[in-house]
Amino acid sequence: MFWKKRKKEIERKTFDRKLLQPVIRVSICTGEKTAGFKNMETGKFQEIMLVNSEESMQEFLETYGISMNEVQREW
Repeated sequence: MFWKKRKKEIERKTFDRKLLQPVIRVSICTGEKTAGFKNMETGKFQEIMLVNSEESMQEFLETYGISMNEVQREW
């Protein structure tokens, strides 16, 4: 008998939208992607998770209630 893989429930989290900008940092050399938030006052980047697939990107977006249009890319 085959079991259906249950979709992992995502814990919703919040962030200060006035202070933090969602960012995907992409390495020029390796192409590695890291999702996180950039403090708009200090410019400091807070790493949240490694993005190694479309599923992990969706998990980041759903966890914080972000649309792809809100995410800034940095190299």
